[in-house]
Amino acid sequence: MTVETATGRTARLERTTSESSVLVELDLDGTGQSDISTSVPFYDHMLTALAKHSLIDLTVKATGDTHIDAHHTVEDVAISIGEALKTALGSKAGIRRFGEATVPLDEALANAVVDISGRPYLVHSGEPAGQEYHLIGGHFTGSLTRHVFEAITLHAQICLHMTMLGGRDPHHIVEAQFKAFARALRAAVEPDPRVDGIPSTKGAL
Repeated sequence: MTVETATGRTARLERTTSESSVLVELDLDGTGQSDISTSVPFYDHMLTALAKHSLIDLTVKATGDTHIDAHHTVEDVAISIGEALKTALGSKAGIRRFGEATVPLDEALANAVVDISGRPYLVHSGEPAGQEYHLIGGHFTGSLTRHVFEAITLHAQICLHMTMLGGRDPHHIVEAQFKAFARALRAAVEPDPRVDGIPSTKGAL
């Protein structure tokens, strides 16, 4: 894995394994622009929503062994996004640190709470029974939703509580979660003009 930083809160990462090849570029202080191509169409849709509603500029170019399963490519992209987030956040000085959002999508309602804590932790609950077995868009299995959030939280070293408060349509259930995560992440990574230094009593995140 090769990670590069540039001026500002940006990162560029390339990750290549025998299962996939991934390029991720992001800018935490962007406007939500995106250029996404993972070879998994529904995942492209979710990552486009993530960029749009977090206001993080995001480029993702990935290819992989999707003829076997989408799992490897989806996971490797999430790992790469997590690593890029961690790099772009740098010392985390001056950020708000915490973010929370509750987002509806028709009948679905998702709540996300983010802590840029330096301690990876995911609590993921509330999906209706059987959601993990649904095949959405012909490639993306419902169980991958939790897996994406696990990989991002672990590699970005953040804490995420994701709770589905309601929902029936499998597509809506996943999309509401990505949008709630985006809005919570947007708040958490934003600079806070009242914060001087690291927003932690320990002095480090």
